[in-house]
Amino acid sequence: MFNLPKYGSGLCLARLTALLDALAIDRARLQRHSVVVTGSNGKGSTAAFLASIGQARGLRTGLFTSPHLYRFHERFRIDGVEIGDDALTDLVLRVATAIADLTRHGVHETFGAFEAQFALACLYFQEAECEFAVFEAGIGGRYDPVRLVGASIICVSSVDYEHVDLLGGSLELIASDKSDACAAGGTIIYGENCRPLRQHLAAYNRSRNVTGLFVRSEIGIGNEAMSATGQQFDLSFGDSRIDALEMRLLGDFQFNNAAIAAVLFMLWSGGTHPRQTPATVDAAIRRGLRQTRWPGRLEIVQETPLTIIDVGHTPDGVQQALASLRAIHGADDWVLVLGVSGDKNVNDIAGHLAPSFHNVICTSAYHKGADARVVGAAARKANAGAKIHVANTIEAAVRISQQLARTSGQKIYVAGGLFVAIEYATVLRGGRAQELRFF
Repeated sequence: MFNLPKYGSGLCLARLTALLDALAIDRARLQRHSVVVTGSNGKGSTAAFLASIGQARGLRTGLFTSPHLYRFHERFRIDGVEIGDDALTDLVLRVATAIADLTRHGVHETFGAFEAQFALACLYFQEAECEFAVFEAGIGGRYDPVRLVGASIICVSSVDYEHVDLLGGSLELIASDKSDACAAGGTIIYGENCRPLRQHLAAYNRSRNVTGLFVRSEIGIGNEAMSATGQQFDLSFGDSRIDALEMRLLGDFQFNNAAIAAVLFMLWSGGTHPRQTPATVDAAIRRGLRQTRWPGRLEIVQETPLTIIDVGHTPDGVQQALASLRAIHGADDWVLVLGVSGDKNVNDIAGHLAPSFHNVICTSAYHKGADARVVGAAARKANAGAKIHVANTIEAAVRISQQLARTSGQKIYVAGGLFVAIEYATVLRGGRAQELRFF
């Protein structure tokens, strides 16, 4: 929607600050009403949980996420409703005009498309008078646009090796970069898989007086129960305890994401609405988690044959999703449709997935997909005993997998990357994968 490069001319927050000023964004209000979600995996689900809790509390709630799955409008939502065509067209024009004016008056750096989208979200939520806004980071936190929210309550949902050229080649560096989205004196909730980094993060955050809270340390999760229709767990934090919280998002990793969202909202609402009763907040958390919907995460896209997609695209993400798939739907009788983005480590992703399947269909997404033959070679290396099929197009992968599953009475799991999962679902529903426009 913006004729701009993805990142702009280098990492820089100064030009975005100038853009927010040009759009008359009230930065103090933005900070007061917002929380920020960072992390390697689980950001989208955590942000969706948070927004749903805000709505359940009766707050006008804005949600800014990325990437979108099916269409650009998904990135900007108020009270669960995507931005409309007219509003989006108007806001794009206003942001683009502001960028052009800044360029004419001395800002010589090129703005990035994600910067423009973040500015659009700030303007949209401000003019709609949102009382609560959730911003999902794009990459990292130190130079990500969401740092300009100035949020004093954020999370790092998880940490994994991703964008190492920008964030650093170790988990410590990646977690540190994401932590920098938090304002000085604030609080960061860290997901469960960040616990091994606790000592490093405590030392890193000390100079800015930032407090870290960790899932399954300060934030307790108990009595987890999973089924094909929903999940349930108990949450404890400080003096608060909420039993038998329900959610429809599936996967063991969603306990982590839901717990983060619940405690983030507790902390934010305690600072913003200190007079409300704990029972009011607990009720909003319970209702919000139960009502959350978020596509692409162990999502059933067809009942017969059972076909499930997952958009996880990092080694830890695909590994966790696979474990949950097997726990919820059984470990046997699956056909894997495997695709990996060309900018990811194909051998690593295939190595986590292929060994668990006897039939593997290797394919290539139209958007950024690694060559199907390269994916096939990686799958053979990971599982020499599997029957490997190479489907050069998503359409062929859908046709082969559906025929194989119907003939053999098996189920289908589509995994390895966001683009292959969404393109597969689109073709299965009669759409054209080539017409999808990702960012």
